[in-house]
Amino acid sequence: MKPVQVVALTLLSVVAIGAQVLRLGKCPQPAVQANFDANRYIGKWYEIHKLPTSFQKGQCATANYTLLSPGVIEVLNTELLDNGTVNAIVGSAKVKDPAEPAKLEVSFNNSPPGPYWVLSTDYDGHSLVYGCTDYGLFRVELSWILSRKPTLSKETLEKLHAILYSVGVSVENMVPTNQDETYCSPVNHYPKLS
Repeated sequence: MKPVQVVALTLLSVVAIGAQVLRLGKCPQPAVQANFDANRYIGKWYEIHKLPTSFQKGQCATANYTLLSPGVIEVLNTELLDNGTVNAIVGSAKVKDPAEPAKLEVSFNNSPPGPYWVLSTDYDGHSLVYGCTDYGLFRVELSWILSRKPTLSKETLEKLHAILYSVGVSVENMVPTNQDETYCSPVNHYPKLS
């Protein structure tokens, strides 16, 4: 077996185990939200749909964003695990290039930063987030559809799926996130950051 095949098979195995979305080819470079305003973006967002990830296994996922300084956002992600405990992690998102403020890099626990690109938001209702990292001949994609409320209209979901589809994201791989008010009560009462 050629070295490239060994690397490719190893990478496929690792990513498959981690439930990431692995695709052949380089990451696309989709357009991001024009004139992105972090001041309007901060606050609480509910996860509605996502591409599966190895680091997010629960339901009732929320993200709370707090502006620390221009171009730096504190991130508090919470989720409810199957055993009933709330999993929370704090990180930071930083603008990589002030000319493109909708392209952020997020990191948690001193991990290498990953792309967090806001493709679309109306600030008060929805946000469409995309991230992609190249690994040789392959790419790993992440995407989240977020809402200010625990639900999002079918029309808005279809519109956001169409944006992802237009840049080559396999929207059929997206999974819904349970945001049932009763089930998610432990997360909804979790303390916020300052």
